[in-house]
Amino acid sequence: MSLVLASGSPRRRELLAALALPYLVDPADIDESSAELDPVVLAEILALSKAREVARRRPDDIVIGSDTVVALDGRLLGKPSDAAEARAMLNDLRGRAHDVVTGVAVVGPGGIEAVAHSRTVVVMRAYADDERDEFIARGEPFDKAGGYAIQDVAFHPVARIEGCECGVMGLPLWTLRRLLIDAGVQAGVPALDRCAGCPARSEVP
Repeated sequence: MSLVLASGSPRRRELLAALALPYLVDPADIDESSAELDPVVLAEILALSKAREVARRRPDDIVIGSDTVVALDGRLLGKPSDAAEARAMLNDLRGRAHDVVTGVAVVGPGGIEAVAHSRTVVVMRAYADDERDEFIARGEPFDKAGGYAIQDVAFHPVARIEGCECGVMGLPLWTLRRLLIDAGVQAGVPALDRCAGCPARSEVP
């Protein structure tokens, strides 16, 4: 039995490595379009769909699926399709708070199937137009929900967060660890400094 990450995201691969578990990568290819407007419901549906899709071709393995949804004033912000959309998203987010919800699912043999989520409030700083435009020019926004990356050192768009930072990056490690332990996988404690003070740590025995 192997542990499989149903995502090609470099950020999720780096985060999963912090649990000190060997794993394989087998990205899911699903239709992510949906009429669902509740960010929690949508994030969990997509995470579970990704895990199920890969588990169908790997029935003997434990598969992890994850999906991140950004919500501002009841509006869901996906991955911007071009520079104009990225600019509009970053303008809307600038200096304001929004929710980032990341769903995470674990699917495996013997009927193993569980899904959960982390919700983090993210407050953006009042970045300047030229900082925004340089970030867009680097091509960074186009594979990221909401068009930004909390970990981008040059842009550093976030002023503060309330919740799980790893969840904002795409894989809430304490939440995932709880699901893996419930599935019989002895996942290690996340080996990242930011995880020591994460509020999600209280969820895990």
